[in-house]
Amino acid sequence: MLTFSKKTVKDVDVRGKRVLVRVDFNVPLAEGAVTDDTRVRAALPTLRYLVDHGARVILVSHLGRPDGAPDERYSLRPVRRTLQRLLGRNVVFVPEVVGTEATEAVGRMVDGEVLMLENVRFHPGEKSNDPDFARELAALGDLYVNDAFGAAHRAHASTAGVARFLPAYAGLLLAREVETLTGMLTDPERPFVAILGGSKVSDKFGVIERLIDCVDTLLIGGGMAFTFLVAKGLEVGDSILETDWVEPAKRMLDKADEKNVNLVLPTDFVVAADIAEDADTRIVGREEIPPGMKGLDIGPSSVELFKGEIAAARTIFWNGPMGVFEMTPFETGTKEVAIAVGRNNRAASIIGGGDSVAALKKFGLEDRVTFVSTGGGASMKLLEGAPLPGLEALLDR
Repeated sequence: MLTFSKKTVKDVDVRGKRVLVRVDFNVPLAEGAVTDDTRVRAALPTLRYLVDHGARVILVSHLGRPDGAPDERYSLRPVRRTLQRLLGRNVVFVPEVVGTEATEAVGRMVDGEVLMLENVRFHPGEKSNDPDFARELAALGDLYVNDAFGAAHRAHASTAGVARFLPAYAGLLLAREVETLTGMLTDPERPFVAILGGSKVSDKFGVIERLIDCVDTLLIGGGMAFTFLVAKGLEVGDSILETDWVEPAKRMLDKADEKNVNLVLPTDFVVAADIAEDADTRIVGREEIPPGMKGLDIGPSSVELFKGEIAAARTIFWNGPMGVFEMTPFETGTKEVAIAVGRNNRAASIIGGGDSVAALKKFGLEDRVTFVSTGGGASMKLLEGAPLPGLEALLDR
């Protein structure tokens, strides 16, 4: 079993220390309330560990994409209320990121207390990784803990810059994310079946290339399937197509053959002229997509084909929907794949964030899988072998 290669919060004495913790509380809000607290819950093991061991916990997070200035729409105040409820203790809120008020609030803290700073992206130095801002932020703490796997691929002040000024450790969530995802690639139980969807090959080409080196079967659905079908010489009507990626897709098909990997493309599709809830749909074979029609979901034969491969798996990785699952006429493929993954309780099932998580939630299946990553972009970068600045900045063992 692969072990995490960085020092974690459990490798340092935190009692009485001011611990600056980068969390990922980038959660959806509606009418001033958190509508999905998954990411807040994911941070609880690290926060409870720190509180129980007498740390003075200072939370840093971003939310949304404010333009480097305060914007009440992206305030973390609603998240603070959710965290208080889940943590079962008071959380002090500071309406600034750095400055006199933040310094004084931290100075008043006692062991076991939790404080939350306002949205770190309200400061223009965050996204630019400004060293002066990183130094000012670091001055609030004695130690730094990064538990924000979902932001670990960003070289921002709070994810990478602060670690230049403080001893830096991984949180329990970040460690588990990295351990699970990299372990899946290096030591999977076989058969190992990966399911990739979404609209663009270009977004996941590095991941496809890496997975072909270690999976037994690769199922490709969603819009990206059409680029692969064109690479095989088929016409795809008005379906989404990345013409610049047809030749690379051919190379991936050849590589799969060379590696003896079963790369499976859909055999039929649900097609329509328009992407709409009231669309007039029909099912056609992959060689029969008419001009003017778009493939918007995998068809029933493809669903059965994919379900058979998923049922035989002992390790499953899934990232990306099979179609436009947000709309009822095109949700069936994604729904059936989600159900098939959830039903295979003999397999380790790992969900790579993003739309796959949204699909599990939509169909009430998030509790039926082994592991759900909190980082869509970060998990893809990690799987393709790209360095994560937020991870690289931490202390090695």
